[in-house]
Amino acid sequence: MSAILDIRDPATAAAPVFVLFVVLEALSFRFFADDELRGYERRDAWTSILMGLGSLVTTAVARGLALLGYAVLYELTPLRLDPHRWYTWVGVLLAVDLLWYGYHRCAHRVRLIWAAHQAHHNSLHFNYTTALRQKWNPWFELLVWIPLPLLGVPPWLVFTAFSVNLVYQFFVHTERIGRLPRWFEFVMNTPSHHRVHHASDPEYLDKNFGGILIIWDRLFGSFRAETCRPTYGLTKNIDSHNVFWLQYHEFGAIARDVRSARRWRHRLGYVFGPPGWTPAS
Repeated sequence: MSAILDIRDPATAAAPVFVLFVVLEALSFRFFADDELRGYERRDAWTSILMGLGSLVTTAVARGLALLGYAVLYELTPLRLDPHRWYTWVGVLLAVDLLWYGYHRCAHRVRLIWAAHQAHHNSLHFNYTTALRQKWNPWFELLVWIPLPLLGVPPWLVFTAFSVNLVYQFFVHTERIGRLPRWFEFVMNTPSHHRVHHASDPEYLDKNFGGILIIWDRLFGSFRAETCRPTYGLTKNIDSHNVFWLQYHEFGAIARDVRSARRWRHRLGYVFGPPGWTPAS
């Protein structure tokens, strides 16, 4: 059982590398300024770092509870995948990336899930500290991994594969890297693709949800190439650096809309409809 419950977290091991790249990127903007790029703004960067530190606590609690649930599911199924086989790792990494794509797309189309996920998008800047601006409500994404232990994936491997996914995604949060070789851009998520995802421009909204692979977006019709410099942030930005407000303001907005609604279908629409949904006139 201890082997089942062991969390092996590459993201924790990579933390010093994250710090190094934040410093290098910040220095690059300081000594090699580019008027077209927003770079770093000190208060925004510290806000992102504080949100990242807060997520370490909430995620640890959530993952601990989820790990127990996954262990129960794993014991209930007769299926077993051998984590010592290379093809098991490849299959699990692909499955995690596909499930992440599905969750990530839902997070932009279902307001209740978006209320948690928007914390990652509410910076007006796009740099390596933006990657650290994480939500404190990871419950929805943890539900997405439920099929994996039922298919015989050891629970520790679920989290290890997801951490590999997150480590990769850190490095696509930068404006300092332009286009990469065409073959790489076709298959993999890149800074160019992820800049589109973080944009609030109408032509870029709800595009490029992939974690490691951009192939899913090409297959399922959500791909958009970067053709002009994006405008980062939300369609309605939050004029605050209060980390609690940045994390929870949208949940409060949902509650206010639900209280104001007079019909149950309108209440459900405010909760489960896409962000910005309002009843038809």
